[in-house]
Amino acid sequence: METPNILWICTDQQRGDTIHSLGNPYIKTPNLDSLIKEGVVFTKAYSQNPLCQASRASFLTGRYPRTVGVRQNGQKYFPKHEKLITKTLSEIGYTCGLIGKLHIAAACGRIEERTDDGYSKFYWNHHPYPTKEWEKADAYQKWLKEKGVRWDEIYKRKGAPYGPGVPEEYHQTTWCIEKAMEFIEETPSPWCLSINIFDPHDPYDPPEEYLNMYNPDELPDPLYKEGELDNKPFTQKIDHYGAYGGKGISFVSLSPIERKKITAGYYGMITLIDKQVGRLINFLKEKNLFENTVVIFMSDHGELLGDHGIYLKGPFFYEPCVRVPLIISYPKKFKKNLRSDALVELVDIVPTIYDILEMEIPERIQGKSLFDICTGKKDPNFHKSSIYSEYYNSHVLYNGEKVYATMYRDQNYKIVVYHGKDEGELYNLEEDPYEFNNLWNEKKYREKKEQLIKKCFDRAVFTMDPCPERVSTW
Repeated sequence: METPNILWICTDQQRGDTIHSLGNPYIKTPNLDSLIKEGVVFTKAYSQNPLCQASRASFLTGRYPRTVGVRQNGQKYFPKHEKLITKTLSEIGYTCGLIGKLHIAAACGRIEERTDDGYSKFYWNHHPYPTKEWEKADAYQKWLKEKGVRWDEIYKRKGAPYGPGVPEEYHQTTWCIEKAMEFIEETPSPWCLSINIFDPHDPYDPPEEYLNMYNPDELPDPLYKEGELDNKPFTQKIDHYGAYGGKGISFVSLSPIERKKITAGYYGMITLIDKQVGRLINFLKEKNLFENTVVIFMSDHGELLGDHGIYLKGPFFYEPCVRVPLIISYPKKFKKNLRSDALVELVDIVPTIYDILEMEIPERIQGKSLFDICTGKKDPNFHKSSIYSEYYNSHVLYNGEKVYATMYRDQNYKIVVYHGKDEGELYNLEEDPYEFNNLWNEKKYREKKEQLIKKCFDRAVFTMDPCPERVSTW
């Protein structure tokens, strides 16, 4: 077998409903639409945590956040006994490169502490708003300097929630792709390249021409029903008036047209990503590398974007927050233009890579390989009976009150248990796909709630770390 290259593109905070060919008539994503035709798309792919750091540590190890030991944004370091898939790949002959953010350790006001990650080419940039603390390590900041551009000048709008941003030629998304082409040009196969684009993370500020691609008047309002938060957890009521525990964007303070302008900015960032990803795919084809390259396109978690009267993310498990895009292309082995509506988790990516490389999947890996779906050997519409996501004090919010929550979702229902609280969420997804009507306190759903709490608890228990090998009876 000719060892394949691996191109792993991860955006930041991209909802699963932001691809045109998957049913969004407003957004422009022609290159992602084309990539879907070249491979397999998973329409129900879920993050294991609705925030960055825990999600990234999870999908890069194939292990759940509570198991890998990274459960919070701002956690000082990545546990040294844990192993990223890129480290494994480096041990079998891959040259591994990183472009953009890694974020498996704290990065706010400090340079992220590296683990033994396997990356021999490391072009780190946490987000496009560079800081003095990052000056020595920030590869994007260095690139701007080489172009004679001062980052503090082109990012002078820092702090505005939406509006025109940095010109495309100097944009962090553009830098990611240009650096990727440079890496591919100079690196012999096999290689694994992680491209971690910061967008469409807030602020919603694409280059002006991408912002202007979307007329706010023609975009839909956020999905919100007046009064829907009355019987929902306290965190949602707080974030309705200001995201991130009252500190961020306030839904109630925005006019209807301002909310649509935010959507325009968010969509504009995704269209820029789409264009740049298209450039990179075409580059692979020109170099005759595409057929033997596994291309993974995904995001770490989603974004509420005003749905349910809330912006950004937090201890929330609504579909826009935890369902993300997932496209996998590998022309040499995988089916083309295959759509899977199965429930899948981001922890399933690492075991899929093991199967592609015909390697035994280690006992520590907790995901389930998607290989047989991708090769057409299994029903594309069933993979797991449920998915699981968790939030263990993942963000410093709500005046120091710690929030612990777990979510279980099957084909028909979703339950969110807030541990140490009497409140929770229960949704009948068949009757209420947009999750407006919380059934947690409904008497007719009491038995169903108890069943689902038990199943959620089961999933939490079954994500415990696999033990060392048992070698005797005692």
